[in-house]
Amino acid sequence: MAEKSAASVIVAPRQFEIREFDLPDIPPDGGLLRVERCGICGSDVHGYDRMGEGVRIMGHENLGWVAKIGSEASKRWGVKEGDRVALEEYVPCGSCELCRTGYPRFCPQTSSFGHTGENPRLWYGSTPIDVDPALWGGYSQYMYMHPGAMVHKVPDHVDASEAAFFLPFSNGYEWAVEYGGASIGKTVVVQGPGQQGLAAVIAAREAGASLIIVSGLGRDEHRLEIARRMGADYTVDVEAEDLVESVMRYTGGHGADVVVNVTGGGRETVKEGIDMAAFNGVVCLPAAGNETISVGGTGRKNLTMKWCHGHSYRSVERAITTIASGRYPISEISTHHFGLKDLKYAIDSVGGIGAPGAIHVSIDPWMDL
Repeated sequence: MAEKSAASVIVAPRQFEIREFDLPDIPPDGGLLRVERCGICGSDVHGYDRMGEGVRIMGHENLGWVAKIGSEASKRWGVKEGDRVALEEYVPCGSCELCRTGYPRFCPQTSSFGHTGENPRLWYGSTPIDVDPALWGGYSQYMYMHPGAMVHKVPDHVDASEAAFFLPFSNGYEWAVEYGGASIGKTVVVQGPGQQGLAAVIAAREAGASLIIVSGLGRDEHRLEIARRMGADYTVDVEAEDLVESVMRYTGGHGADVVVNVTGGGRETVKEGIDMAAFNGVVCLPAAGNETISVGGTGRKNLTMKWCHGHSYRSVERAITTIASGRYPISEISTHHFGLKDLKYAIDSVGGIGAPGAIHVSIDPWMDL
């Protein structure tokens, strides 16, 4: 095995350098991941504009092979050297109240608030390189497996680009099913046909939803077509049709039992969600815009609104299982992959200004080096 790892390091807003790092000694409770692919999250499009976390190796949708592992870590995670695994971005402490009550993603150790150089945030893709052992991001050939890492096994047969979709897919499960309650017989509306909106479509279909509607803009025609192939019953171009009227027509006046807003913006998307929600509807807001609404405008509804954050361990497991099943053409969502030298272009592609037709994009750190 190599003694060094090449990595793409963000050194200034939108500026990356390829650097080499020594591979660390691995403690009994830690490990080393040989990165196979790292997916690009939509948050990276905003994350590469700022340096608040410092010089760092970005990338938190990490898939790879266990290159080294300590004996204690092997027992705790149930994996051995050579196993294919996926790591969540969170690096929780495992002992605080939030960790022990099923919410490790909110653990103070992995939170973005209240951290200093002496007490750094541990989050893959955000922890700076001056925190030992530096290899905290997936845009690298190797990555440190911290004792607190959230580790999942991945079947060997799954295509790397498709497997790298596991984290956005887990968000779809978390938001549509865990937060929203999508289940057998429910009607679900997904606002926004991006990678996580498409994931929510599949999750709702897997949960047994009886009717799924996806909305988007005129330029989203291809993505809306993919949404239909993933299980959506209807799609709505909101620039050509009134979304609320369309939902009421398709649902026979019932409305949406679950609304998942992953538009990332808009001036009236939250209001539309409220207006088209059913009497006992749930409006989930994982990625809505900065919108002001009237709390008196809901009418006589037993409405629930939920601010959604991240994913649970269970949702990641469900995402990996569904991808591995081959029941859905995930390759139509996992559209592109690039090497480390093209990282900025890859992130730009996710942001809509790089490769045309990009939806979910991943980095192969061994490509073209």
